[in-house]
Amino acid sequence: MSYNAEAPPSYDSVVNQNTPPPSYPSLQILSTTQIQPYSIPQPIPAPCVVETIPTQRRQALSYKSKRCCYGGSSGTVVVVMLVVIAIWLGVRYGPSLWALSERETGTDTCPPSSVDCDGKRDCSQGSDESHCVRFGTANELQVMTSKSRLFFPVCAQGWNKNIADQTCQQLGFRQSHIYSVLQTNSPSFQSVNSQFTNTIQGSVNLSTSCPGQQTVSLSCSKCGKPPVSTRIIGGNAAVDGQWPWQASLYFKGYHTCGGTLLTQDFIITAAHCFPKENPSYQLPSNWKVYIGLVSQLQLPSPYFVKQIILHEKYDPVTKNNDIALLKLNKQASNIQPICLPVFGQTFSPAQQCYTTGFGVTRQGADSSSTSLMEVKVDLIDSSVCNSLTVYNGQITENMQCAGDLMGGKDSCQGDSGGPLVCKADDQWFLTGVTSWGDGCGKKNRPGVYSNVGQLLMWIYGKMQQERP
Repeated sequence: MSYNAEAPPSYDSVVNQNTPPPSYPSLQILSTTQIQPYSIPQPIPAPCVVETIPTQRRQALSYKSKRCCYGGSSGTVVVVMLVVIAIWLGVRYGPSLWALSERETGTDTCPPSSVDCDGKRDCSQGSDESHCVRFGTANELQVMTSKSRLFFPVCAQGWNKNIADQTCQQLGFRQSHIYSVLQTNSPSFQSVNSQFTNTIQGSVNLSTSCPGQQTVSLSCSKCGKPPVSTRIIGGNAAVDGQWPWQASLYFKGYHTCGGTLLTQDFIITAAHCFPKENPSYQLPSNWKVYIGLVSQLQLPSPYFVKQIILHEKYDPVTKNNDIALLKLNKQASNIQPICLPVFGQTFSPAQQCYTTGFGVTRQGADSSSTSLMEVKVDLIDSSVCNSLTVYNGQITENMQCAGDLMGGKDSCQGDSGGPLVCKADDQWFLTGVTSWGDGCGKKNRPGVYSNVGQLLMWIYGKMQQERP
């Protein structure tokens, strides 16, 4: 990781070091920007040319045009109100883009008669039933069925611990952690049937009434609240227990990438840590996972990898969809995972955010840090990060920039796949997965992370398909 001038001396000057991950040759994408994944060497893809789309201006209708189209000002008000309501319902309860257009049709086989979210698995890998559940504000459980075609909250009437456990198990967790009741103003609800099936979407019916407007808030794990809580000034070595979800991914005996514990069975990391051009990186047997460590000199017992799950639409050139899951061969018990954000949750630059890892502490260093390093970073709006002087249009909606535009605060080689976490309501949430950057800690070249909030449906979908 890279730090500013106010930070303590670089860690490689005061601690012992281990052998670093192999260096990565920079990839020239634009004349001013180099996309450089923060981990292992990969073949150099062909250059990618980014084109700028001319801005189109909207023209306001004249007064006569408005009257012609809407029948006067009163009609305009009614139409506007209806549009606002429709937009609100679509944003809050509408199906995700992944659910409608991003299903992996190339990796799953579905019969022509398959129906999404009817509670019956039609596709060979279950992709027709893996995008039907999500969490809203305050962990409100929201379910989409084949009949509703929209996400609606689940009415608390008839809810119990058994249904909570089965719902969390459906999502790839071992059991539920806690559930409670919320007050909502939703126009419709999903009411639990008298007989629960093996999926929540097959066990609810759409209803316009719910006693007391009370809906279910569900948490599937105790997450994001480490036992140690200290105030950190950027550039310090981590305290034991500060980031319990931090993982170190070892490839053939060397730290190569970082990762984050999502559940007792799944690690989230970056797809570029497993280049398809080198088959050895695709073999689970070549990898070991160490979780909860703060020093490479004191490794805990390793976990072995049962399965490597890469995002099917990962682009090794642009680094779009740079995300992967590792399924462990046994559950990681007694280790607290990170919290996933809920649908629509946003984080502002004013919030407390950190990135952690075992990468090099400055660009060009010969070795990675033996101690887990952390640095406070600021979230940077995509409009700023996509500006001409920064990354000039290379940031997609699936990416999040973080760091300091003045330079100094950044992740670096060896940090790939590690977490970018932000604190909200006394809990830490996984905001990003370390992906790429142009050098380390350079001015106007912040770190780029996979945007977890935009990739939630893929994450939950894969956890459901590969649940223990």
